[in-house]
Amino acid sequence: MSTLGQLAYAAIDFESAGAAPGETDYPVQIGIVRSRSLLDPQPECFTSYIACRHPVRWSASKVHGITAATLKDAPPFTSLWPEIKRLLGGAVVVGHNPATEIRFLRAFPGHGFTPWLDTLALARQAMPGLADYSLSSACNALGITPQITALVHGKSWHDALYDAAGSLLLLRAIITGLDMQSATLRQIPFAVKD
Repeated sequence: MSTLGQLAYAAIDFESAGAAPGETDYPVQIGIVRSRSLLDPQPECFTSYIACRHPVRWSASKVHGITAATLKDAPPFTSLWPEIKRLLGGAVVVGHNPATEIRFLRAFPGHGFTPWLDTLALARQAMPGLADYSLSSACNALGITPQITALVHGKSWHDALYDAAGSLLLLRAIITGLDMQSATLRQIPFAVKD
């Protein structure tokens, strides 16, 4: 079995249109950062807005800044499938509390992307005592936010690509900081979802 240092990783994040209780939510932006190994110096980045027939709620737009005008020429989600499949295929898929990402990828039945590694669960175990385990707080606590900004210039928190990069670099910082590169996924079952 490959070690954590040897595995390929693909961190993914979606921004959404927002939904009222009981309504279905829809993706409006995707970001993926794929690394060939934990210490890959040049991970591959992909981002796209996603066409959405549902209005972007004011509360969601206030967080990520995406509006109907932003999405005017965005491609439909299904047209992004070949690139999503290429980037996520054969990699451990990484997300910070990835329930939304898992739900949105159900648009492609049978995609088979597993295992998932949850950096929120990993941060809670590796960094006890933080007042807040949001992605930005965990990255700031480890001092890696400047590295995220250097990887994805001109972006900030709540941009799908920036948040995906944050998840990947948070994973890297925790694994290397605890010298766990030679461990396996089986040794961190609390953070792995199949």
